[in-house]
Amino acid sequence: MTTDSPSTTTLLTPNSSHSFDFRNPPDPKLIDSCVHCGFCLSTCPSYRVIGKETDSPRGRIYLMDGVNEGKIPLSSATVEHFDSCLGCLACVTICPSGVQYDKLIEATRMQVERNHSRSLPEKLLRQLIFSVFPYPNRLRLLLRPLGLYQKTGLQKLVRSLGIIQQLSPQLAAMEAMLPPISASAFQDAIPTIIPAQGKQRYRVGMLLGCVQRLFNPDVNTATVRVLTANGCEVVVPSLQGCCGALTHHQGQEEQTKTLARQLIDSFADANVEFILINASGCGHTLKEYGHILADDPAYANRAEEFAGKVRDVQEFLAEVGLTATLSPLQDQPLTMVYQDACHMLHGQKISVQPRTLLKQIPGVQLREPVDAALCCGSAGVYNILQPEAAAELGRQKVQNLTNTGAAMIASANIGCFMQISKHLELQGKTVPVLHPMQLLDYSIRGIRLSD
Repeated sequence: MTTDSPSTTTLLTPNSSHSFDFRNPPDPKLIDSCVHCGFCLSTCPSYRVIGKETDSPRGRIYLMDGVNEGKIPLSSATVEHFDSCLGCLACVTICPSGVQYDKLIEATRMQVERNHSRSLPEKLLRQLIFSVFPYPNRLRLLLRPLGLYQKTGLQKLVRSLGIIQQLSPQLAAMEAMLPPISASAFQDAIPTIIPAQGKQRYRVGMLLGCVQRLFNPDVNTATVRVLTANGCEVVVPSLQGCCGALTHHQGQEEQTKTLARQLIDSFADANVEFILINASGCGHTLKEYGHILADDPAYANRAEEFAGKVRDVQEFLAEVGLTATLSPLQDQPLTMVYQDACHMLHGQKISVQPRTLLKQIPGVQLREPVDAALCCGSAGVYNILQPEAAAELGRQKVQNLTNTGAAMIASANIGCFMQISKHLELQGKTVPVLHPMQLLDYSIRGIRLSD
């Protein structure tokens, strides 16, 4: 593979009437800021796995420019290369020219959803995802039959026969991500207001997330305990819904705006100093609310104010400091590797804070993996929509994490947690994966892990 700038002719396909509309197309000025240096190629996960120039940030920018100018059609062949992008933003971090690829791919995906007609199977799958995943109560309706599917042994039989894989690799990927369903998934057990322990330092709001509150609810309860133990009164509005991260990353513009407005409204009377989130993909989108609702006269200012209060919970705790006493998690030193979620590292530029918190736990020894900045392949619903590329990235990520020899993996994003857990199982490895808030919670409460 070469890093030379590709000739435009290699990227062109016959002209067509299908194109971008005039509503916020990829900005030509942002496109022109790319100098085609190729720095982005080595950091781009899709390029590393697929190996095509058109599946790199630089190649996609060529395609955007061509569609803008009417030289390239917005065809299935073109959209395929936009779809292959994980939106991990690693290219934004590495780019020496400061190309705002995140703004370009965001605008492009909204254009694709408005102006490109997908195949019927694609439409049905996306409709299922966007109609169910952002709505916890709808998702819960599926949990009972899925729970029976797991407990009756039907899941093992179906997987052994490869039935779903034969029907649809995308549905098979979705089924493979399904974690064991616990009883706590069927209701939100966290009260609306949880008082601080001891002297109150802050009054904070907390988001529960959509998928996390169902598939790994222990993270939310652990987060509440850590916050209250460190002097925070925690407010959890009962009517809060999805933040819109999942739909935002896939170009579902109007649905994202609706979800954002609803979430802002749910916190309107909370009277909190900060709004905290413990999932990185959600946090990045929440901080973008001012941009997402910039054209909404009724919500633009409220969205800016809301976004200004948003902090990742690790970012917040590192800033205000821990006051609770931390105990060792085991008698022997605990080797641990922290996995950088993309929207934490590249989107929010949060890297030092989680490590600082974890190293405050007595006995913790952090190790750093090779390719720490490379995406695990989860990327919202990428591992469902693009299962082959996602599987290879998941394999590489787990290999790099376990090659450190660490006894524990710390991961601060629900998608990463599910992806890494799946590929640990596929590789026959039993390294536990816990959220940093769970580890801090255990340390504060004096819960010991088995050596």
